[in-house]
Amino acid sequence: MVISPRICIIRSYTTSCIAYAQTLKTTSIQQTHNANQFNMFQINTELKDLVKAGKLSDARQVFDKLPQRDEVTWTTIISGYVKAADSSEALSLFSTMWVDPTQRMDPFLLSLALKACGLNPCAKRGESVHGYCVKTDFVSSVFVGSALLDMYMKTGKVNEGCKVFDEMPIRNVVSWTAIITGLVRAGFNMEGISYFAKLCRNNMAYDSYTLAITLKACADACLLRTGKEIHTQTLKKGFDTTSFVANTLTTMYSKCGKEKYALYLFEKIETKDVVSWTTMITSYVQTGQDYKAVQAFLRMRQSQVNPNEYTLAAVISSCANTAQIDLGQQFHAHVLHNGLMRCMSVANSIMTMYSKCGKLHLSSIVFHEMTQKDIVSWSTIIGGYAQGGFGDEAFQYLSLMKKDGPKPNEFAFSSVLSVCGNMAILEQGKQLHAHCIHVGLDHTAMVRSGLINMYSKCGSIKESLKMFTEAKHNDIVSWTAMINGYAEHGLSQESIDLFEELIKAGLTPDAVTFIGVLTACSHAGLVDLGFHYFNQITNYKLGLSKEHYGCMIDLLCRAGRLHEAENMITNMPYNRDDVVWSTLLRACRLHGDVELGTHAAKKILEMDPNCASTHITLANLYSVKGRWREAAEVRRLMRMKGVIKEPGWSWIKIRDCGFAFAAGDHSNPHWEDICCILGLLSSKEKVFVTGENDLIYNAHEVEERF
Repeated sequence: MVISPRICIIRSYTTSCIAYAQTLKTTSIQQTHNANQFNMFQINTELKDLVKAGKLSDARQVFDKLPQRDEVTWTTIISGYVKAADSSEALSLFSTMWVDPTQRMDPFLLSLALKACGLNPCAKRGESVHGYCVKTDFVSSVFVGSALLDMYMKTGKVNEGCKVFDEMPIRNVVSWTAIITGLVRAGFNMEGISYFAKLCRNNMAYDSYTLAITLKACADACLLRTGKEIHTQTLKKGFDTTSFVANTLTTMYSKCGKEKYALYLFEKIETKDVVSWTTMITSYVQTGQDYKAVQAFLRMRQSQVNPNEYTLAAVISSCANTAQIDLGQQFHAHVLHNGLMRCMSVANSIMTMYSKCGKLHLSSIVFHEMTQKDIVSWSTIIGGYAQGGFGDEAFQYLSLMKKDGPKPNEFAFSSVLSVCGNMAILEQGKQLHAHCIHVGLDHTAMVRSGLINMYSKCGSIKESLKMFTEAKHNDIVSWTAMINGYAEHGLSQESIDLFEELIKAGLTPDAVTFIGVLTACSHAGLVDLGFHYFNQITNYKLGLSKEHYGCMIDLLCRAGRLHEAENMITNMPYNRDDVVWSTLLRACRLHGDVELGTHAAKKILEMDPNCASTHITLANLYSVKGRWREAAEVRRLMRMKGVIKEPGWSWIKIRDCGFAFAAGDHSNPHWEDICCILGLLSSKEKVFVTGENDLIYNAHEVEERF
């Protein structure tokens, strides 16, 4: 069979055309695919640049318009929200990606999600992600494990964080630094140092961040020897020149009482940035050297370094501690001029400064002008009014906080409990106690010590002891509250015995604890024991305060050793105020020492010429000794000056309304009824209240009526 050449040519041509067409189609598809890949890479790069530049809203607009997204796209946009501390939006995006079947989860995305969970105090979302990581075995990734650890530490679940760390199959420097940082920030300094020691024993690598946080633990725990050992490691590794390590070293030596060496290290820093200056200023404030803090701030300004919000918050705190209202107002003006009032740490420091300087109305103005208020803001305003003796206002702010603010914490409750104690309003104190139990804050050290103090000041020393003995672990504040409670109730031996128990328990007494035991010695007349405790104060590296001298002066005066008391007043390293001289004057009145009493009265009147109590005590002293002419002269001077003794008064609170009573005061509209009731109470007949607005005068009538 002969095939026509034409037919062969046509078939060959057709086959070639089909093959060529298929080749064109394949090439076209590949080019289109490559174009899509190129565009995705370019878009992810643009998105990343927008996020890095802080233009998150622009980045979000680009993200929302994308027809196609890959893992890099999601990771970039979520990381932007995490860096902006917007945890809700970051987690919302993560949830959207999580349910998208076309997307593939990876360790980096999970690490970002866990970091977002760490920004939120609630750990429930983080626990859900943790469960997913365990189910999918992502938990074995060192990135995911470190993020889980960090999330639990930041949300306050320290035990869970430690468990995650112990179960990690692989650990790197980030993991070790995260566990140490979490423990130190939670206040577990010794545990943090222990993990660092384990890190060194395992010959694991560490960086400057690990050293800095461990040095912070040494600073907070005042472990100078351990701090020096770690300082040696920084020198060996060459990390001592790193700015944040050098700053932490300065803080550590300052807090451990080595101010000269801290200053030496600070001066060695070649380029002192705002962090260096802020570290030094903060160290001065925390160690009570407020004058030096202000001087350091002035040096900082002379070196052309601009302060940030943390610097200003620290130096304003120094003004608060020293009650320098004029300087504090200048800093307030500087803050307003630079628009830093939006920083809550600065606004809170200004509030504290005005409160401590007695300008509560200015503190209130700052509080109400704040656009945002945190738990510190509310606690500061409540504490300010409580310490200023304005109990009603403190209660009002607490009620407002429960209604419009964050959940009250132990600081807020402790401040209001102190109001109840100072004003002896037991019923309100009991209500607060019940509320603390309801919200689960009754076991916190601050609330527990506040309850002990409140019950003792309200006369319920048995309730104070019950609170103290029922606690599993009492801190030094609770011990001090109980010791002072016993002393104020005249139970001197119990107070002294409890102080000795405190020493045996291995706790270190503070300055306030010594005030309590010295008061107990004073009430019991134990002069020698009082001097024994007074001399022990410096053995505990505590400074002798004006209050300690006041206790000893009172002790000597009660024991009749008046000239020794005068010598202590004259020689104590503090300004002699009217309080110590008044203590001596009252003792002279009691023991009949006219000459010394006259000298004490003269000192008081030099400071306060119109002090009514001083005039009256001096006149009574003259009268007791039969020196009527001098007594009459003192009373004549009182009349010439127009000095009138302020009458004593008392008050009672009924149905949240306070009623004050003063001797000879007829301003109360019900004063006639009050006098009538007082007359009945002072009579010999028994009076009963029926609750029906009438009175029954004896028990026989009670039996007839009921």
